[in-house]
Amino acid sequence: MTSNISKISSKAQTAGTLNHAVVSPALWLQQRQALLAREKELMRLHDQVARERRALPWVRVEKNYVFDTPQGRRTLADLFEGRSQLVVQHFMFTPGAEQGCAHCSYMADHTDGALAHLAQRDVTFVAISRAALDDIERFRHRMGWRFNWVSSGDGDFNYDFRVSFRPEELASGAVDYNYQRQSMKNPDMPGVSVFCKDDDGVVYHSYSTYGRGVEVMMHTYNFLDLTPLGRHEEGLPYTMAWVRHHDRYEAAPAVSACCHAQA
Repeated sequence: MTSNISKISSKAQTAGTLNHAVVSPALWLQQRQALLAREKELMRLHDQVARERRALPWVRVEKNYVFDTPQGRRTLADLFEGRSQLVVQHFMFTPGAEQGCAHCSYMADHTDGALAHLAQRDVTFVAISRAALDDIERFRHRMGWRFNWVSSGDGDFNYDFRVSFRPEELASGAVDYNYQRQSMKNPDMPGVSVFCKDDDGVVYHSYSTYGRGVEVMMHTYNFLDLTPLGRHEEGLPYTMAWVRHHDRYEAAPAVSACCHAQA
């Protein structure tokens, strides 16, 4: 039986295909050249923002965060694996949950192919969740991922970096997420954080992004943004409602408020 989400997507595809303008090659080239100028403008702005991001001051990490890993207990400094830069995916996997968040899984699906290239640029990647390590390993095996994934357990790491919220915070009606106070029902939310380690082993926090900022890991969206139909998420119950775990696309999608994209 076709799901409502699939029906909406099908209608969007039909409408987008039948109602689009068709022009001569000469007119297409003229408009494409105009768009190219805009694309180059956007690239230059992207490069400028990247320079400003790299210029941000750092914050020394004072706490001794410790994680459960397949190799035993490890500190945040240990997770660098001898490199000077560490990228962390804050993966939504609440303790006791059957599986990790489908949207965080969508992010993680793009990671394994980048690992060797990141290592060549002095970068280590790790995913961190609050779920127990055994549950993480079981789910990682199911999804076929190779990247490192560790558990922060009951430690302060997730809470300090504003991707997890204690019951009293949620009960207050508002939490600090994505650098602003906002209402929140989920105990965990997505994010990406970056750390650096100096020659003396001191760790610094250089950057974190949340909300739609985590699209930096969603390379599929870059492909979709090139296509005539784009993401065609209009009319869905919420942004990314079509996303499922990659081994569940043949099943009817469950509408979940896992981690709606927030601006």
